Amino acid sequence: MSRPEQTEKGDSEFVENLVHINRVAKVVKGGRRFAFAALVIVGDQKGRVGFGHGKAREVPEAIRKATEDAKKKLIRVPLREGRTLHHDVKGHYGAGKVMLRPAPAGTGVIAGGPMRAVFDSLGVQDVVTKSIGTSNPYNMIRATFEGLKSMQSPRQIAAKRGKKVSDVVGRRSVDTVKEAVDG
Repeated sequence: MSRPEQTEKGDSEFVENLVHINRVAKVVKGGRRFAFAALVIVGDQKGRVGFGHGKAREVPEAIRKATEDAKKKLIRVPLREGRTLHHDVKGHYGAGKVMLRPAPAGTGVIAGGPMRAVFDSLGVQDVVTKSIGTSNPYNMIRATFEGLKSMQSPRQIAAKRGKKVSDVVGRRSVDTVKEAVDG
C-alpha cells in the first residue's frame, strides 16, 4: 500500500491519461486465459509528453507498466505562448495520418479520441486536428508524435541558421504584432 503513495508524491508533476485497454484471450486446456494491454499518455502540461504501452494479466499492472514506459519516452514540444503550436504539421505512421494546426485563443482543443489525450497532457489549449486514415489509437498516437517531433520554434530555426528571431519571422509579422499590442 505504501508503493502507490510514493509514486503519487514523486510523479505529481505528471498527468496520466488512459487511452485504450485491450483484452486478449488465450485458449488453453482449462479454458481461457485473459491478458490486458494498456495505452497511456503522460505529460506535465508544460510542453513535455510521452506515450507508453504495457501488458499484464491484470489491468492495474498493465497501466502501471504503460505509465513507466511513457515516462521513459517523454519528448519536449515547443509551444507558442504556452497554449498552441507554432505552425501546421503533418504526422504519418502506418495507415494513420494526422494534420495538426495552431488555432487562435479561445478555440479550444478540437481533436478526436486519442489525440485529445495527447494535447491535454501536453498543455495545449488551442489546436485544430484531423485524423485521416485509421482510427486505431496506437497508430493515431504514433502519427501525432511523429508530427510533434518535427515541430520547431522560430528560436530553434534562428539558432540553426545563425540569425536573429526577427530575421526568421520577418518584419511584416513583427510589425503586425506591435500594431496588435499598441492598437
